[in-house]
Amino acid sequence: MSGLRFAYVTNGLGDHRLDDALRMLADHGYAGVGLTLDHHHLDPLGPDLPRKVSVIADRLRDLGLAVVVETGGRFVLDPRRKHEPTLLSDDGRERRVEFLRIAVRVAADLGAEAVSLWSGARRPPVGQGIAWRRLLQGCESVLHTAEPLGVKLAFEPEPGMFISSVSDWQALHDELNHHLFGLTLDIGHCLVTERHSIPQVIASVRDDLTYVQIDDMRTGVHEHLNFGAGDVDFPPVLQALADFDGLVAVELSRHSHRAHETVPGSIDFLRAQEHA
Repeated sequence: MSGLRFAYVTNGLGDHRLDDALRMLADHGYAGVGLTLDHHHLDPLGPDLPRKVSVIADRLRDLGLAVVVETGGRFVLDPRRKHEPTLLSDDGRERRVEFLRIAVRVAADLGAEAVSLWSGARRPPVGQGIAWRRLLQGCESVLHTAEPLGVKLAFEPEPGMFISSVSDWQALHDELNHHLFGLTLDIGHCLVTERHSIPQVIASVRDDLTYVQIDDMRTGVHEHLNFGAGDVDFPPVLQALADFDGLVAVELSRHSHRAHETVPGSIDFLRAQEHA
């Protein structure tokens, strides 16, 4: 059995009821789930949230699944603008902060290992300096909620966003200087934003690595692909992660219609590559 703890992000299970999705992951040997807060699985803005969280916590415990709370729902805050508002926005950034604070409280109630989050894109006329100040203030506010609950934040550099690379994340990490502020590293993104090999990137952030998302990708093209369809060389990547004890979560957000195939296929592929 693999030493890595593979998980699967529910943004790629959008055509399944959450309970069915969780059972499927457990049946196929996944160790955990990246639970995306969204309208169709666990609505962070919907009614009766504490009771629903309690039910899911019991279900995760019964199935033996660990969890990271994901905050990448595309239209969870605005039905007409993808991933808006952000921590950088002129209007509505307080809604993003409150959403992330809700996510932290949900994570605490689920016993989650972390909350994964990102910056969002900088839109004109927001300048670089203003965006940086807003990002710091937003992160500090979320950390203020996370600290008494002991919930880790795993911040993801995302191609096309204000914090897009590991070096961007490092600057933010250094500025915040908080023990609960770590890194979400998406393996495929490294082929888009990083100059060094993926194993070198992993080694450079190993002490702060909190959560890993894994997918295939072509060099220079930000498109999450099924395993084997891109340019990621998986055996050395998985070897570089060999001593990582966090969740390594498959993220195939546009493959929900094929989840009955990608859920078993992904973990079979990763286990085979780990021993290649």
